[in-house]
Amino acid sequence: MKEVSDSNFEQQVVASPLPVLVDFSAQWCGPCKMLTPILNDLSAEYDGRCVIVKIDVDANPETAKKYAIRAMPTLMIFKNGEVKAQKIGSASKGQLKTFLDSYL
Repeated sequence: MKEVSDSNFEQQVVASPLPVLVDFSAQWCGPCKMLTPILNDLSAEYDGRCVIVKIDVDANPETAKKYAIRAMPTLMIFKNGEVKAQKIGSASKGQLKTFLDSYL
């Protein structure tokens, strides 16, 4: 799973030719830490079909503000430059696969 920032969010996420699942998280967030290994697995599993990235909301406040991120973790699916879905809170691998599959 790749990390993105305020400076490259547009290029890496909005302009991506593939759908992108963005994990808005923070270093201090316990559920975010539990989600990371699941997202790393899914990143490998969905390689070529979608991109999975993480952005630290504390280090990248402009992007968090732009998308009104208020809770962590918040997952958003971007497709063709637009937000297609949002999920707040942690989830199991199966739940995340269902969430992703419905937008691929």
